[in-house]
Amino acid sequence: MKRYQAVRGGTGDLTKPDVNTRVQDNLYLAVNSKWQKDAVIPADRTEIGVNTAIDMRIEKRMMSDLDKMVSDNKVPAIKNLDKAVTLYKIAKDFAKRNKDGAAPIQADLKKLDALKDFAALNQDANELDEVYGLPFGFEVEADMKNTKVHVLEFAGPGTFLPDTTSYKQEDASKLLAILQKQTVKLLTMAGMSEEKAEKYVAAGLKFDQKLAKVVKSTEEWSDYPATYNPYSLSDFLAKIKSFAMRDFLKELLPALPDKVIVMEPRFLDHFEKLINPDNFDEIKGWMVIKFINGLSSSLSQEFREAGFPFSQALSGQGELIPQERHAYYVANGVFDEVLGIYYGKKYFGEEAKADVTDMIKKMINVYEDRIQNNDWLSENTKKKAIVKLRALVLKIGYPEKEKKIYDLLQVDPAKSLYENEKALSKITTKYAIDKLTKPVDRSVWLMPGNMNNACYDPQRNDITFPAGILQAPFYDLHQSRGQNYGGIGATIAHEISHAFDNNGAKFDEFGNMKNWWTDADFKEFNKRTQAAIDIYDGLSYGPSKLNGKQVVAENIADLGGLTCAIQANKVDKGSMKELFENYARSWAQKQRPEAIKTEIAVDVHAPQPTRVNIPSQCQDEFYETFDVKPSDGMWLDPEKRVRIW
Repeated sequence: MKRYQAVRGGTGDLTKPDVNTRVQDNLYLAVNSKWQKDAVIPADRTEIGVNTAIDMRIEKRMMSDLDKMVSDNKVPAIKNLDKAVTLYKIAKDFAKRNKDGAAPIQADLKKLDALKDFAALNQDANELDEVYGLPFGFEVEADMKNTKVHVLEFAGPGTFLPDTTSYKQEDASKLLAILQKQTVKLLTMAGMSEEKAEKYVAAGLKFDQKLAKVVKSTEEWSDYPATYNPYSLSDFLAKIKSFAMRDFLKELLPALPDKVIVMEPRFLDHFEKLINPDNFDEIKGWMVIKFINGLSSSLSQEFREAGFPFSQALSGQGELIPQERHAYYVANGVFDEVLGIYYGKKYFGEEAKADVTDMIKKMINVYEDRIQNNDWLSENTKKKAIVKLRALVLKIGYPEKEKKIYDLLQVDPAKSLYENEKALSKITTKYAIDKLTKPVDRSVWLMPGNMNNACYDPQRNDITFPAGILQAPFYDLHQSRGQNYGGIGATIAHEISHAFDNNGAKFDEFGNMKNWWTDADFKEFNKRTQAAIDIYDGLSYGPSKLNGKQVVAENIADLGGLTCAIQANKVDKGSMKELFENYARSWAQKQRPEAIKTEIAVDVHAPQPTRVNIPSQCQDEFYETFDVKPSDGMWLDPEKRVRIW
């Protein structure tokens, strides 16, 4: 008999199918190897799997419906849907886009090219930021300490490579060389001399290298509460000497605030060293690189193709996204909530919504029971946790009303795609910034109805389940209870668990960052959180290894989600075998190696296949259901099983 060494995550490489694998040795491979063996990643995608299949189903429905609206010249009576259809039509008109070539961007490129010095940058900063983007950014969000009001947040820019850690990888210079070559080609296609283009790119890449040493890594960003660093406006401005920040903010904001939340204190400390007259050429080069690469997809097919190699190198994607799907992404990128309402009304029924709502309420009851019977929390912390749990706001399917921004957006069919996107972006940015002096609208949804995803918002204490995710294999009215709990049930409890993960645990029932724990309880929670970090840290997947700290919040949610789904399934007398099998099936995924590498660098989620075995190994019911023995690959000694919620 073949013996396996029991390890975290089971035995075997999750990227390599083995149809002979037993559940007892590797749950993921046992359930998914047959599919994985025959699965083919489409040339225009980076992966294939359950989630990709759902995405493709949604996209196919939406593109077909949009095409019919265009051909019939008839749009359903959903507010602002006609604007989305018009933008889709403009984006899909490649005859015009190809004829226009670089013409739509000529004026803006010449204006950037003519920017002569740092004084000019200071003088025209707001206009430059609107069109090209400056190497810092402001956002308006709910104040973490008082979620009834908005606050101004400040952060640095992203880097050209996926993450700051990417610059330490062996292939960093190769990737940057691809970006360099691509950018020079795009600039020369737009009419710039090759010599000038090369100078801009060389200078911009130098500035990017400086940024990479200062801005936050994905691991650092994963600590959400650590982004809350309030500065008085005067203290904030005192850090900045050369750039006319007060003048910039006066023009940007409806009113100057008393404080600024600095999300990246290290970047602010280095701001003066980065943004100054001596670095002007590098800043300008960085803006040129960002501008020309960011808009290449808004121009002709030739520009789209010329702007593809760097993305291709990062993702391994074999072919450019087809024109029709690209056009859908453009329209959905601007009018996602409008299109989501359309999708929800057409494809998500009231019966399904009622059933999912019932499952969520049952899951909340299960969660309350688990907290009440928790053996490591004090009564005081338990009571406060239950108050937070009961205050959860449920958002299921799609919103009843859309955000007011969509009434402000206008699409002009006589103008190019680039001109429309530029105008739309300006309105969207102003709308977002103008929230600063307005109360927080807690009814806002973070996800549209046509999205295959779900989320928890710690500052609103709400959970959102768009219509897009509420389909097989995650959920189906005709699936067994065990299958539904292994799919959407675990996902529901996953999102609830985010209210009590290492980030969510620091916010109260109103979404305010407030400590509601006893010291002893929080010490024990941190000990268990560290166990969740350790069990994933260094786990191999394809060409990369997981960073346990970076993905800990999502892994806490996975562990709690599966545990609670199992308990709810027991209450409903569902099949435990079906639950575990559908849980494994719902995370089936086959990715290109380049995509794995990029995902692990930038995502706070572990790759989908790695989210199956460890949560299952930490459930006693898994061992009982499949008679797992200490000699089996999926065995974890009881004392090594991570238990939080």
